Amino acid sequence: MAKRKGKGPTPKAEDRHWHGKRQKARAVKNAKRTGTQTMGPGARAARAAEGRPAATGRPAGARRANGEVPELVTGRNPVVEALRAGVPGSTLYVSSGTDERVRESIQLAADRGIPLLETGKNELDRLTDGAVHQGIALQVRPYRYAHPDDLLTGTAPLIVAVDGITDPRNLGAIVRSAAAFGATGVVVPERRAAGVNAGAWKSSAGTLATIPVAQATNLARQLKAYQKAGCFVAGLDARGGVTVADMEIAAGPFVLVVGSEGKGLGRLVADTCDMLVTIPMPGKAESLNAGVAAGIALYEVSRLRS
Repeated sequence: MAKRKGKGPTPKAEDRHWHGKRQKARAVKNAKRTGTQTMGPGARAARAAEGRPAATGRPAGARRANGEVPELVTGRNPVVEALRAGVPGSTLYVSSGTDERVRESIQLAADRGIPLLETGKNELDRLTDGAVHQGIALQVRPYRYAHPDDLLTGTAPLIVAVDGITDPRNLGAIVRSAAAFGATGVVVPERRAAGVNAGAWKSSAGTLATIPVAQATNLARQLKAYQKAGCFVAGLDARGGVTVADMEIAAGPFVLVVGSEGKGLGRLVADTCDMLVTIPMPGKAESLNAGVAAGIALYEVSRLRS
């Protein structure tokens, strides 16, 4: 450790008086930007002292990847928008009810049978671990993922697999298209990918309540399992040699794989696919948003299957 002349050793960053405040300010900024906050260490410790399950810990028999972590949506606009979108809340925490958005949130929660818990500002600060909550927070019920094999329903299942999608809003849009065009389910990677949270619920416009989403530990391996079960797997990719309108094989058991807007499909996933298909774009755009691309491709699949 270096020494400053006449002043002793140079302290580490974490030992300086400003370090904690700077870290907290960054957390608050991120929470304000996203409108969501996972319960932090302070809330977990308090819950443990009260004998309640830890908010971001792993309850017995549960795994983080399987949606066992309760999420808090904080702020007047994010909360009321989440409730309008049908996000499944388990508790609405309110410390102030004078704002019109707060009153609407209370009414929406009451209409849906979501318990209302009046709490003081200090208690809400503790529950949100310092996030900017504006006197209100909605705890979102953990999502229960299906098993990938559960999506193989009927004689000709239609499954949508997503690869490299990290934005929950894109995932929600893909789920919405999957529900609209008769898919039996959506499968997502367990790691390094968007999961079902409040953002996904909002962009799905409530369709997450009507179609199952499964998690795969290894997406390429799961696609091979679907192939063994009799499914044809097509990856949506700009390099594809067949257009989505010509996927005649989609009339039977079929899996459509959608990649991210920037990187597309991962190499292993692309190599696993039986075919790579593309959406012709005569315009000047180089690519489409993943949710838009999935909607176009699923429309063509639906047409071919009708």
